Amino acid sequence: MYRISAKQLILLTFLTAILGGAVVVLTQRALLKSGAGLPPLEPTAIADPSVASEEQNNIDVYRMVSPGVVNITSSGYSRNFWGYYPSQGTGSGSIIDAEGHIVTNYHVIQNASQLEVQIENEKFQARVVGIDRDNDLAVIKVDNVPRGKLTIVKFGTSSGLQVGQKVLAIGNPFGLQRTMTTGIISGLERPLRDPVARRTIEGAIQTDASINPGNSGGPLLNSHGEMIGINTAIYSPNGEAGGSIGIGFAVPADLVKKTIPDLISKGYVARPWLGFSTQPLSSNIVRAFNLPFQNGLMVGDVYRGTGAAAAGIHGWAVEESIWGGVSLSQLGDIILSIDGKPVASLDDQNRILDTKAPGQTVQLVIYRNDRKFTVPLRLSERPRDQQ
Repeated sequence: MYRISAKQLILLTFLTAILGGAVVVLTQRALLKSGAGLPPLEPTAIADPSVASEEQNNIDVYRMVSPGVVNITSSGYSRNFWGYYPSQGTGSGSIIDAEGHIVTNYHVIQNASQLEVQIENEKFQARVVGIDRDNDLAVIKVDNVPRGKLTIVKFGTSSGLQVGQKVLAIGNPFGLQRTMTTGIISGLERPLRDPVARRTIEGAIQTDASINPGNSGGPLLNSHGEMIGINTAIYSPNGEAGGSIGIGFAVPADLVKKTIPDLISKGYVARPWLGFSTQPLSSNIVRAFNLPFQNGLMVGDVYRGTGAAAAGIHGWAVEESIWGGVSLSQLGDIILSIDGKPVASLDDQNRILDTKAPGQTVQLVIYRNDRKFTVPLRLSERPRDQQ
């Protein structure tokens, strides 16, 4: 019997493994060439249908809406410590009808002596039709534009929106024509303090779609290409001017639709007016007069010919020093509530009046001479110089 040493056994095992591996490799190569005996190969990457449809939706919305988004250039004069100087600004707007009306932000056209609108690649002169400082809205109009050049941006609704819903913004940031960005609705019913009107726009839409200088006045759209808001402002840390950090705000479309008829027909929004000025109670006044409450609105000037004058509302004449002192020449009324809703600030007052119309009557709870009583007051229409 032939005996194999241990070393020979190890060497033989090693050679057998090498030969076996070579046979397997050659067999696999033969099978690959013939295609026999192998399962069908799967593609390494398959286009995700949901991704493809998302991209196509963006493309479709842009193609459909962008021709109706215009670039607005305003020229005028601004004033500083040294006097007046020429100024120019840019913004965006949306064509809303076949007559050439365009909706934008008031601050885009504020103080403009000349307006130029670029539609596609042509420029046209425009004029202001109506302004609504309270909601930072304006309607301007281009004339003598062939109707075939006017692409109308359709309104959707801002009711029923959901946080997380996809939105698209089209505008002209930094003068870059018809730029589109996408994002989601980040928040709803945001109070937006407007430095122009010095009041709060209620129910603003918050989005993370990039909005930059030049986007103001452009549309915020849903996935159907419908305008659900007008891009108005961005949040900048410490109030500094700059680019988007993912917090932008839009005036809701339902509010815009409500104001446009008045802006086109009257040039302003017919709003109810109490007929007197107000200011919030201060802690100095509360202490000085030992008032039994902390919140309310002090009546200031009462205007002749208004429902307030007819109702006998009394205004205060009071001065507060920077050291906390109070000097009084006339004791007036303090408004505690309007139609049963407490008022502690001008925003509270405006929020209630926004649900009313000129000619309606409201019930005021008034504090006068250490007693409370209710006074019915007929609302007037706010004068143009108070708009």
